[in-house]
Amino acid sequence: MNLFPKLQQRDAEQNPIRIGMIGAGKFGSMFLAQANRLPGIHIVGIADLNPSIARSNLAYVGWSAEKYNAASLDDALKTGTSFVGDDWQAFISHPAIDMIIECTGDPVAAVHHVITAFQHGKNVINATVEADAFCGAGLNQAAIEAGVVYSMAYGDQPALTCELVDWARTCGFKVVAAGRGHKWLAEYRFSTPETIWNYWGLTAEQAKRGRLNPKMFNSFLDGSKPAIESAAIANATGLGVPQNGLAFPPGGVDDIANLMRPKSAGGVLESEGLVEVISCLTPDGAEIPHDIRKGVWVAIEADNDYVRNCFEEYKVITDTTGRYMSLYKKWHLIGLELGMSVASVGLRGEPTGAATCFNADVPAIAKADLGAGSMLDGEGGFTIYGGVRPAAMSVANRYLPLGLANHVKLLRPVKKDQPITLDDVEIETTSTAYKLREKTIAMLAR
Repeated sequence: MNLFPKLQQRDAEQNPIRIGMIGAGKFGSMFLAQANRLPGIHIVGIADLNPSIARSNLAYVGWSAEKYNAASLDDALKTGTSFVGDDWQAFISHPAIDMIIECTGDPVAAVHHVITAFQHGKNVINATVEADAFCGAGLNQAAIEAGVVYSMAYGDQPALTCELVDWARTCGFKVVAAGRGHKWLAEYRFSTPETIWNYWGLTAEQAKRGRLNPKMFNSFLDGSKPAIESAAIANATGLGVPQNGLAFPPGGVDDIANLMRPKSAGGVLESEGLVEVISCLTPDGAEIPHDIRKGVWVAIEADNDYVRNCFEEYKVITDTTGRYMSLYKKWHLIGLELGMSVASVGLRGEPTGAATCFNADVPAIAKADLGAGSMLDGEGGFTIYGGVRPAAMSVANRYLPLGLANHVKLLRPVKKDQPITLDDVEIETTSTAYKLREKTIAMLAR
């Protein structure tokens, strides 16, 4: 509760948390828009494949040109400004940088960046949650072995959900379910970058103004991102996921307690202790008032009469039995909230969520009948979507993780709505990401 005063103290001592960022797209830009207002931190360097776009985004979010015109990382350290370039390895290896923020959105590249940062003794905040979905437990174990901190990014829904789960458990409550909201109809799983904006509720002009990536936003809509983030939540909290994927039950904030209880108690859960996603639309597409589309929630149970009576006495909104209640956060602000992770990791050495197990996985599933020779185009594209499954099931069936399914060729046909397996594709097995996936799979046997 006192992170901001501690940042102010670091500022007064002229000892800021020194940060190197990799990726200056939407998430990174949102954080950079807030970073100017934060005492006690110094964005020493920003690495991007296209430095000119990074500079354009810095100007767009309100940075004056003199703040990012450093000639080198060393010059940035001397002048308190930022250096923009394309050599991410120089950022990671520089001894004066304390922390790396990975926000490229490319899971294969992200794993390589993160593991390399660990090798140089850097703490890492990983905003590329796609990497967490298929090897998060391996990433966190690698951080522990390197003696550094690995953290999910606060502002994204997994870290915010983890915070609610931690609140519930620290207060002594049994967590029945936890998760996020979404705008969902079954047809959305076949959405493409060409159909996204009408489904999403933005005009093409609004999307252009916000410099929004249609493939990225399509991954939000088609179920891939909810699956990815549900897997990340499960792997960080120890919760499970439904056997056949997310149900997306429709409801508003006051419906959470009734929905998120076991079927035996009148809810939708196949068992207690699951991650789920609530839709803001009825099955016929009508908007539900007081929705949780952009938020997160946790559902808890009063497992004795005294606590149940306390709910009643303090006028808590519960389910129909009075046993189940929920706490929620209506909004998440993505990169605008990343300062919480920066401060928590940089000042306390505490992550804002990190995978501790491998409970959930996200296989790639065909959006259409795909022929042999087809190239899979990854999350949010034209060919596949992601669906969350229990990790043991996914590994046993040799499902291809969504995070490894970009620029991958099919060796044989796959039917629409069928999970793609490793045997169906020609895949690179020498990457850092693939090797770490193998290590993560080995954790299932422990």
